Amino acid sequence: MKKRSKYKPRKQLSDPLSWVLSGMKKMNDVDHTLVLRTRNHDAMDKLRRGVATKEDIDTLIGAFNMTEGYKRLRPELGQDWSTEIRAGQDALLEVARRGLASDKFILKASELVAMNLVMEIHDAQLDQTTVRDMEMAMDIIDKDHKTKKSRQIKISGASF
Repeated sequence: MKKRSKYKPRKQLSDPLSWVLSGMKKMNDVDHTLVLRTRNHDAMDKLRRGVATKEDIDTLIGAFNMTEGYKRLRPELGQDWSTEIRAGQDALLEVARRGLASDKFILKASELVAMNLVMEIHDAQLDQTTVRDMEMAMDIIDKDHKTKKSRQIKISGASF
């Protein structure tokens, strides 16, 4: 049997210059940012009205995780808001855990206030970041998920 080589060729970019330049674009200059913001705020509005689904909760979890990722990526992107971000994440976790059994996601007033603040922080972070910053923050979140440092919604068994 022939020994396998460890060599794996890299993916070749068709236009490396445009790839580098797209990483330097501000998030406000990217077309998908408007869709992202709309999806996030729509999920938050549905949760506020009491008609949110699991997909809406997943959207909010992604947004709140990105807020945490941005904060850890660069301190000026929210390090001074650490306690508020954590409070919003805790509120979302409690709402998700309560709604897991009944598929009805109902907010308490204090949870709504905390989560609205985190969404405002996330919007401010999107105003100040580039596409490359977003990719790096996503890498931080993915690493936490792979090393199981992230909190699970379902306490025992499979996650949400």
